[in-house]
Amino acid sequence: MIVAEDVHKHFGGFRAVDGATLRIEPGSITGLIGPNGAGKSTIFNVIAGVLKPTSGRVLMDGEDITGLPPHELFHKGLLRTFQIAHEFSSMSCRENLMMVPGQQSGETLWNTWFGRKRIADEERALRAKADEVLEFLTIEHLSDHKAGQISGGQKKLLELGRTMMVDAKIVFLDEVGAGVNRTLLNTIGDAIIRLNKERNYTFVVIEHDMDFIGRLCDPVICMAEGKVLAEGTLEEIKANEQVIEAYLGTGLKNKEQLSA
Repeated sequence: MIVAEDVHKHFGGFRAVDGATLRIEPGSITGLIGPNGAGKSTIFNVIAGVLKPTSGRVLMDGEDITGLPPHELFHKGLLRTFQIAHEFSSMSCRENLMMVPGQQSGETLWNTWFGRKRIADEERALRAKADEVLEFLTIEHLSDHKAGQISGGQKKLLELGRTMMVDAKIVFLDEVGAGVNRTLLNTIGDAIIRLNKERNYTFVVIEHDMDFIGRLCDPVICMAEGKVLAEGTLEEIKANEQVIEAYLGTGLKNKEQLSA
Protein backbone atom coordinates (compact mmCIF):
# COMPACT_ATOMS: atom_id res chain seq x y z
CA MET A 1 0.00 0.00 0.00
CA ILE A 2 2.84 2.39 0.89
CA VAL A 3 6.32 2.38 -0.58
CA ALA A 4 8.89 4.91 0.62
CA GLU A 5 11.89 4.84 -1.70
CA ASP A 6 15.31 6.16 -0.65
CA VAL A 7 13.78 8.92 1.47
CA HIS A 8 16.06 11.64 2.83
CA LYS A 9 15.03 14.48 5.12
CA HIS A 10 17.72 16.91 6.19
CA PHE A 11 17.46 19.80 8.63
CA GLY A 12 20.53 21.85 7.78
CA GLY A 13 23.42 19.47 8.30
CA PHE A 14 21.39 17.00 10.34
CA ARG A 15 20.14 13.95 8.40
CA ALA A 16 17.01 12.93 10.30
CA VAL A 17 16.13 10.38 7.58
CA ASP A 18 19.09 9.22 5.54
CA GLY A 19 18.11 6.98 2.65
CA ALA A 20 15.29 4.98 4.24
CA THR A 21 13.32 2.54 2.09
CA LEU A 22 10.31 0.66 3.47
CA ARG A 23 7.13 -1.05 2.30
CA ILE A 24 3.79 -1.29 4.09
CA GLU A 25 1.61 -4.15 2.90
CA PRO A 26 -2.19 -3.69 2.75
CA GLY A 27 -4.06 -5.23 5.67
CA SER A 28 -0.99 -5.36 7.91
CA ILE A 29 -0.24 -3.90 11.32
CA THR A 30 3.38 -2.88 10.91
CA GLY A 31 5.49 -1.86 13.89
CA LEU A 32 8.18 0.80 13.56
CA ILE A 33 10.74 0.76 16.36
CA GLY A 34 14.15 2.21 17.03
CA PRO A 35 16.09 4.24 19.58
CA ASN A 36 15.30 7.91 20.14
CA GLY A 37 16.50 9.98 17.18
CA ALA A 38 16.24 7.07 14.74
CA GLY A 39 14.04 9.07 12.34
CA LYS A 40 10.75 7.26 13.01
CA SER A 41 8.51 10.28 13.52
CA THR A 42 10.26 12.18 10.72
CA ILE A 43 9.55 9.49 8.15
CA PHE A 44 5.96 9.36 9.44
CA ASN A 45 5.73 13.09 8.80
CA VAL A 46 7.21 12.75 5.31
CA ILE A 47 4.79 9.97 4.33
CA ALA A 48 1.82 11.86 5.85
CA GLY A 49 2.67 15.10 4.05
CA VAL A 50 3.58 17.09 7.18
CA LEU A 51 7.15 17.42 5.86
CA LYS A 52 8.47 17.42 2.30
CA PRO A 53 11.42 15.08 1.77
CA THR A 54 14.79 16.44 0.78
CA SER A 55 14.85 13.65 -1.79
CA GLY A 56 13.21 10.30 -2.49
CA ARG A 57 9.56 9.53 -3.12
CA VAL A 58 6.48 8.04 -1.51
CA LEU A 59 3.92 5.89 -3.35
CA MET A 60 0.42 4.94 -2.19
CA ASP A 61 -1.28 2.18 -4.17
CA GLY A 62 1.20 2.92 -6.97
CA GLU A 63 0.42 6.66 -7.06
CA ASP A 64 3.21 9.14 -6.36
CA ILE A 65 2.04 11.14 -3.31
CA THR A 66 5.40 12.73 -2.48
CA GLY A 67 4.91 16.12 -0.91
CA LEU A 68 1.11 16.14 -1.09
CA PRO A 69 -0.32 18.12 1.86
CA PRO A 70 -2.09 16.28 4.70
CA HIS A 71 -5.59 17.42 3.70
CA GLU A 72 -5.20 15.84 0.25
CA LEU A 73 -3.85 12.62 1.75
CA PHE A 74 -6.76 12.67 4.23
CA HIS A 75 -9.17 12.46 1.31
CA LYS A 76 -7.15 9.55 -0.10
CA GLY A 77 -7.60 7.66 3.19
CA LEU A 78 -4.15 8.25 4.73
CA LEU A 79 -4.36 9.55 8.31
CA ARG A 80 -1.76 10.21 10.99
CA THR A 81 -2.18 10.59 14.75
CA PHE A 82 0.33 12.24 17.05
CA GLN A 83 2.07 11.32 20.29
CA ILE A 84 0.27 14.25 21.93
CA ALA A 85 -3.45 14.11 21.11
CA HIS A 86 -4.84 17.11 19.20
CA GLU A 87 -8.40 17.38 20.44
CA PHE A 88 -10.78 20.37 20.46
CA SER A 89 -10.67 20.65 24.22
CA SER A 90 -13.78 22.79 24.75
CA MET A 91 -16.00 20.56 22.61
CA SER A 92 -17.58 17.26 23.67
CA CYS A 93 -16.13 13.93 22.56
CA ARG A 94 -19.12 13.45 20.27
CA GLU A 95 -18.65 16.90 18.73
CA ASN A 96 -14.95 16.20 18.19
CA LEU A 97 -15.89 13.20 16.05
CA MET A 98 -18.67 15.03 14.21
CA MET A 99 -16.14 17.68 13.14
CA VAL A 100 -13.98 15.19 11.22
CA PRO A 101 -15.72 14.56 7.86
CA GLY A 102 -14.95 17.29 5.32
CA GLN A 103 -17.19 19.21 2.97
CA GLN A 104 -20.16 19.29 5.34
CA SER A 105 -23.18 21.22 4.09
CA GLY A 106 -23.16 23.58 7.06
CA GLU A 107 -19.73 24.90 6.07
CA THR A 108 -21.17 27.14 3.34
CA LEU A 109 -23.13 30.34 3.98
CA TRP A 110 -25.59 29.53 1.18
CA ASN A 111 -26.63 26.28 2.81
CA THR A 112 -27.13 27.92 6.21
CA TRP A 113 -29.77 30.07 4.54
CA PHE A 114 -31.36 27.73 2.04
CA GLY A 115 -30.26 24.21 2.95
CA ARG A 116 -31.28 23.90 6.58
CA LYS A 117 -33.08 20.59 6.13
CA ARG A 118 -30.05 19.09 4.42
CA ILE A 119 -27.82 20.33 7.25
CA ALA A 120 -30.17 18.89 9.88
CA ASP A 121 -30.32 15.50 8.13
CA GLU A 122 -26.56 15.42 7.75
CA GLU A 123 -26.05 16.35 11.40
CA ARG A 124 -28.34 13.54 12.56
CA ALA A 125 -26.38 11.04 10.45
CA LEU A 126 -23.05 12.35 11.80
CA ARG A 127 -24.31 12.17 15.37
CA ALA A 128 -25.43 8.57 14.86
CA LYS A 129 -22.05 7.71 13.31
CA ALA A 130 -20.17 9.37 16.19
CA ASP A 131 -22.22 7.48 18.76
CA GLU A 132 -21.50 4.21 16.93
CA VAL A 133 -17.77 4.97 16.99
CA LEU A 134 -17.80 5.86 20.70
CA GLU A 135 -19.59 2.60 21.45
CA PHE A 136 -17.11 0.62 19.34
CA LEU A 137 -14.27 2.15 21.38
CA THR A 138 -16.11 1.50 24.68
CA ILE A 139 -16.10 5.20 25.61
CA GLU A 140 -19.77 5.98 24.93
CA HIS A 141 -20.06 7.11 28.54
CA LEU A 142 -17.80 10.05 27.62
CA SER A 143 -19.98 11.25 24.73
CA ASP A 144 -20.95 14.54 26.37
CA HIS A 145 -17.73 15.11 28.32
CA LYS A 146 -15.46 17.91 27.13
CA ALA A 147 -12.51 16.35 25.31
CA GLY A 148 -10.04 18.49 27.25
CA GLN A 149 -11.17 16.93 30.53
CA ILE A 150 -10.72 13.24 29.70
CA SER A 151 -7.57 11.23 30.41
CA GLY A 152 -4.59 10.93 28.07
CA GLY A 153 -5.47 7.35 27.18
CA GLN A 154 -9.08 8.28 26.46
CA LYS A 155 -7.81 11.07 24.20
CA LYS A 156 -5.79 8.45 22.26
CA LEU A 157 -8.99 6.42 21.83
CA LEU A 158 -10.76 9.56 20.64
CA GLU A 159 -8.02 10.15 18.07
CA LEU A 160 -8.47 6.59 16.87
CA GLY A 161 -12.20 7.32 16.66
CA ARG A 162 -11.51 10.22 14.31
CA THR A 163 -10.08 7.80 11.78
CA MET A 164 -13.35 5.85 11.94
CA MET A 165 -15.42 8.87 10.93
CA VAL A 166 -14.00 8.75 7.40
CA ASP A 167 -13.01 5.99 5.00
CA ALA A 168 -9.49 5.49 6.33
CA LYS A 169 -7.30 3.07 4.41
CA ILE A 170 -4.06 3.42 6.35
CA VAL A 171 -3.47 4.98 9.76
CA PHE A 172 -0.09 6.01 11.16
CA LEU A 173 -0.09 5.90 14.98
CA ASP A 174 2.76 7.74 16.72
CA GLU A 175 3.45 6.37 20.22
CA VAL A 176 -0.16 5.57 20.97
CA GLY A 177 0.91 4.09 24.30
CA ALA A 178 2.81 7.13 25.60
CA GLY A 179 1.48 8.09 29.02
CA VAL A 180 -1.35 5.54 28.85
CA ASN A 181 -2.06 3.09 31.67
CA ARG A 182 -1.97 -0.63 30.91
CA THR A 183 -5.75 -1.14 31.05
CA LEU A 184 -6.45 1.61 28.53
CA LEU A 185 -3.52 0.50 26.38
CA ASN A 186 -5.11 -2.95 26.16
CA THR A 187 -8.38 -1.31 25.13
CA ILE A 188 -6.58 0.67 22.43
CA GLY A 189 -4.87 -2.52 21.25
CA ASP A 190 -8.21 -4.35 21.11
CA ALA A 191 -9.68 -1.53 19.00
CA ILE A 192 -6.73 -1.57 16.57
CA ILE A 193 -6.99 -5.34 16.12
CA ARG A 194 -10.76 -5.15 15.54
CA LEU A 195 -10.38 -2.33 12.99
CA ASN A 196 -7.72 -4.36 11.21
CA LYS A 197 -9.69 -7.63 11.21
CA GLU A 198 -13.24 -6.34 10.79
CA ARG A 199 -12.75 -3.20 8.68
CA ASN A 200 -9.49 -4.00 6.88
CA TYR A 201 -7.61 -0.97 8.23
CA THR A 202 -3.87 -0.97 7.62
CA PHE A 203 -1.84 0.40 10.52
CA VAL A 204 1.74 1.54 11.05
CA VAL A 205 2.62 1.91 14.73
CA ILE A 206 5.55 3.70 16.33
CA GLU A 207 5.88 2.39 19.86
CA HIS A 208 8.53 1.75 22.52
CA ASP A 209 6.42 -0.78 24.45
CA MET A 210 7.66 -4.10 23.09
CA ASP A 211 4.82 -6.07 24.66
CA PHE A 212 2.35 -3.88 22.76
CA ILE A 213 4.33 -4.24 19.53
CA GLY A 214 4.57 -8.00 20.01
CA ARG A 215 0.84 -8.32 20.54
CA LEU A 216 -0.16 -6.30 17.47
CA CYS A 217 2.56 -6.09 14.88
CA ASP A 218 3.92 -8.32 12.15
CA PRO A 219 6.18 -7.30 10.52
CA VAL A 220 8.33 -5.02 12.66
CA ILE A 221 10.73 -2.53 11.06
CA CYS A 222 13.66 -1.18 13.06
CA MET A 223 15.27 2.16 12.20
CA ALA A 224 18.51 3.66 13.45
CA GLU A 225 20.35 6.83 12.43
CA GLY A 226 17.78 7.62 9.75
CA LYS A 227 18.01 4.25 8.00
CA VAL A 228 16.07 0.99 8.02
CA LEU A 229 18.23 -1.42 9.97
CA ALA A 230 16.17 -4.63 9.94
CA GLU A 231 12.71 -6.05 9.25
CA GLY A 232 11.02 -9.25 10.39
CA THR A 233 9.00 -10.66 13.25
CA LEU A 234 9.62 -9.16 16.67
CA GLU A 235 11.54 -12.26 17.72
CA GLU A 236 13.80 -11.94 14.65
CA ILE A 237 14.32 -8.26 15.40
CA LYS A 238 15.20 -8.97 19.04
CA ALA A 239 17.81 -11.52 17.92
CA ASN A 240 19.42 -9.18 15.37
CA GLU A 241 22.89 -8.11 16.51
CA GLN A 242 22.71 -4.78 14.60
CA VAL A 243 19.44 -3.93 16.34
CA ILE A 244 20.88 -4.76 19.74
CA GLU A 245 23.93 -2.60 19.03
CA ALA A 246 21.69 0.28 17.91
CA TYR A 247 19.66 0.12 21.12
CA LEU A 248 22.38 -0.77 23.60
CA GLY A 249 25.79 -0.43 22.02
CA THR A 250 26.94 -3.47 24.00
CA GLY A 251 26.23 -6.51 21.84
CA LEU A 252 24.46 -9.76 22.50
CA LYS A 253 25.28 -10.09 26.19
CA ASN A 254 22.58 -7.53 27.05
CA LYS A 255 19.92 -8.47 24.53
CA GLU A 256 17.54 -9.29 27.37
CA GLN A 257 17.29 -5.52 27.97
CA LEU A 258 15.72 -5.13 24.51
CA SER A 259 13.19 -7.84 25.41
CA ALA A 260 12.27 -5.90 28.52
